[in-house]
Amino acid sequence: MDALEDFIRRLPKAELHLHIEGSLEPELMFALAERNGISIPYASVEEVRGAYAFSNLQDFLDIYYAGAGVLQTEADFRDLAMAYFERAAADGVVHAEIMFDPQTHTDRGIAFGTVIEGLLAAMAEAETRLGITSRLIMSFLRHLSEEAAFETLGQAEPWLARITAVGLDSSELGHPPAKFARVFAAARAKGLKLTAHAGEEGPPDYVYEALEVLGVDRIDHGNRALEDEALVARLAQDGMTLTVCPLSNLKLCVVGDLAGHPIDRMLAAGLKATINSDDPAYFGGYVADNYRAVAEARGLSRADLVTLAKNSFTGSFLPPEDVARHLVAIAAVAGE
Repeated sequence: MDALEDFIRRLPKAELHLHIEGSLEPELMFALAERNGISIPYASVEEVRGAYAFSNLQDFLDIYYAGAGVLQTEADFRDLAMAYFERAAADGVVHAEIMFDPQTHTDRGIAFGTVIEGLLAAMAEAETRLGITSRLIMSFLRHLSEEAAFETLGQAEPWLARITAVGLDSSELGHPPAKFARVFAAARAKGLKLTAHAGEEGPPDYVYEALEVLGVDRIDHGNRALEDEALVARLAQDGMTLTVCPLSNLKLCVVGDLAGHPIDRMLAAGLKATINSDDPAYFGGYVADNYRAVAEARGLSRADLVTLAKNSFTGSFLPPEDVARHLVAIAAVAGE
């Protein structure tokens, strides 16, 4: 392990943009398919990995939803999440705010309780055994209707005390944030935090809508906000956290190559950017891989990496006392 890798892994980090279904590695997909007697359209792990050649977000989503079909029982969801937590721990992640897509599962007949109880079991084990704290973000699928989102919010009622926030993901183009204004207002009224994917494939206007119509606490991705100087200034002034995902941006052709990734421009503009893995099984890397890839491609300094790690905690939904504790731990590693 070289010096850069060692420093990245030793830095305490929070991950704020992780879709737990997107951490389903091909090996686990095959194991769960066999355990549950489910047929999948791939003959080998290598064939699955070969299918991960996307040209856009929709290509990825097609295989993402197909892969989720192997998740059937509480044990499956627990095993999925524990596999993620093990990798996250190895990367120096000490807090994770994981998104889950209940509609992906309830629409195929899996009970909401099956999904969330499996995830909660893994979260409890991860905290006890690995020392990783975590929070749940329930994401609505934006290609579905707002009425369907309201139905999901209703299904979540018995577990709302265990859910920290709601999010908005899936196909961005043609499904602006304003489409979900009423259900986000309802979630806010129930005491939930709000976040939404905006400005990945969608235009800067979608970021404005997420801010002004939904009233989000955090923006997921936000790359295209850089196209609007006034928006950049507003995001910087408000201290709005952006959960940036470099390897995802590369894999989904949001950027042509990492040498052109805007992460350092974001920091220079005063934006509160963070580094995350999004759907790591599909996009080729977990958190440390993302840090390293973009650090090498853009020549980020150790100070930049420390700033990104600090942003991950100050942008989290943790209480202030926990954030302060993690910032002290970062300072110790950074020699500050």
